[in-house]
Amino acid sequence: MADRPIKELDWKTPLEVAHKPSFNQIAKTGICGIMDLIAPGIPPGSDTASLALLGYDAIKVYSGRGALEAIGSNIKVLPGNVAFRCNFASVNKELVVLDRRAGRIANEDAAKLAKSLQKVKLKSSVEFLFKNTIQHRAVLVLRGKKLSIAVSDSDPEQTGSKVLEVKPLDESPEATFTADVLNDLLLKFHDVLEKHPVNKDRVRRGLPPANIVLCRGAGTIPKIKSLPEIYGIKASCIAAASLVKGVCKAAGMKLISVDGATGTPQTDFMAKAKATVEALKTCDLAFLHVKATDAASHDGNIKQKIKIIEKIDQMIDYILKNTDSASTYLAVTSDHTTSLLTGNHEGDPVPIAITGPYIRKDDVEKFDERSCAKGGLSRIRGMDVMPILMDLLGKSKKFGT
Repeated sequence: MADRPIKELDWKTPLEVAHKPSFNQIAKTGICGIMDLIAPGIPPGSDTASLALLGYDAIKVYSGRGALEAIGSNIKVLPGNVAFRCNFASVNKELVVLDRRAGRIANEDAAKLAKSLQKVKLKSSVEFLFKNTIQHRAVLVLRGKKLSIAVSDSDPEQTGSKVLEVKPLDESPEATFTADVLNDLLLKFHDVLEKHPVNKDRVRRGLPPANIVLCRGAGTIPKIKSLPEIYGIKASCIAAASLVKGVCKAAGMKLISVDGATGTPQTDFMAKAKATVEALKTCDLAFLHVKATDAASHDGNIKQKIKIIEKIDQMIDYILKNTDSASTYLAVTSDHTTSLLTGNHEGDPVPIAITGPYIRKDDVEKFDERSCAKGGLSRIRGMDVMPILMDLLGKSKKFGT
């Protein structure tokens, strides 16, 4: 949601331009600040940012994105398995990437493609599971003996570049074996996708074909203590993005499914707000995540990003009106800055505001990047948020005697 000032908005950010009375109400009644999810100037991934927001030192516990994406999609990742975050993408005959998201292919088309890919046979003893999640996103899990997460990505992470060969990142035979298996599998995927009726139909309709799978983020489940273990709380997650659900699941949080929650700009915002209010009736903590602002930024869609911020503001209005302000704390923030100009995650700090009983209110009256920088929280780290909230809830333990 956070962004940089842009010329098209008279050198303001989308948060500064959007009509957001509920966001501003939290700023006026609470304490504000800015936050570096990892550290100043370090662009965070959605995985490391989410870990940080839940109080974990991502630099120490991060073990790759793929496994988090997998468990968030209800795919088991066992010890020794290697999981990857994947994209359906479009390439030309020379395997140069034309569209890393295959035109944000619809879930229905992606599911048909994934079903066909699951039928691919490998020569080795390794088995695999491939599953689409939201639009172009998918998960791949390799299962077998002597596998390693020490392999590179096939995703060049930019258009106009050729798909990368997966290479071992150390000299172990396991890494070499894993890289060979993955290269073989991805070539076979490409052959199936090139001939698939879904892609032939997409080409006829002038849409980019989803004719290759790009992999990145080889990983395993992080070894972390759950939030219930650390703080003795019951916690829930309301999210559509598989990655965020995976992080929350690893943190011991209950995942709440919401009809109409898609992880896209077309998600049912109010259904997620209502689910959050219900969750707070039985849980100490509810983590509500909205992906849509990030998608708009990656697409460079200024008007859509502003509109989504205003829809999130309506969600917040519902939550404020349907929870007890005398006993409930509400924190609003962003898990990273995504620039409309570059389309990338950036290392700029994000705004944060916390309201609730006995908060040391500051003088900030608007929720945006520049206003919140003047607040009483000053500049904090992502991993500071959970201890702050748990202290407010009376769940923190004293350090020392």
